[in-house]
Amino acid sequence: MLISGSGSNLQAILDARANDPDFPAQPVLVVSDRPGAGGLLRATAAGISAEVVDWSDSPDRESFTAAICDLLDAHKVELVVLAGFMRILSQEAVRRFPNAIVNIHPALLPAFPGARAVEEALAYGVKTTGVTVHFVDEHVDNGPIIAQEPVTVMAADTVETLHRRIQTIEHRLYPKCVAAAATGRLRVQGRSVIWDER
Repeated sequence: MLISGSGSNLQAILDARANDPDFPAQPVLVVSDRPGAGGLLRATAAGISAEVVDWSDSPDRESFTAAICDLLDAHKVELVVLAGFMRILSQEAVRRFPNAIVNIHPALLPAFPGARAVEEALAYGVKTTGVTVHFVDEHVDNGPIIAQEPVTVMAADTVETLHRRIQTIEHRLYPKCVAAAATGRLRVQGRSVIWDER
């Protein structure tokens, strides 16, 4: 799993695994792009290897991506889960892990891609936003959509209140999607993701 911050979606997946002995995804590595990320402590507490590939140590995006991919390969990672990871990986990541990188985004893509999705949704005045889980491709917040769930925007919402409600959905939806991806229940067909509901 790749993180940049506190790791709340990481924790949601760890909790799903702790609460379900049949949960199929086994986290083996957590990587952060910055040393102080709180998610590293969550990983360590759960007995998972925690590593830092510091963005500031890499001369460019390509070398940063290669360092992360090499670390993932060294730990035999099969599914890469982005959980609040705020860096854009180069195309090498998609080449090395085709249809095996998943991301969660706090909006109903293709609306409001990028790092300020909640702020932009409020500024635009939408009545509904939501959560999207998708496979990662060569473009930002663009890959085939695995699942989406709407969240109503309230008149009194602030960025903080709306983001909290979105995170509630994220913490329920992401473990379900990660489990489906880990068991091969998701098939990418063009821009569509077909769920095997077995």
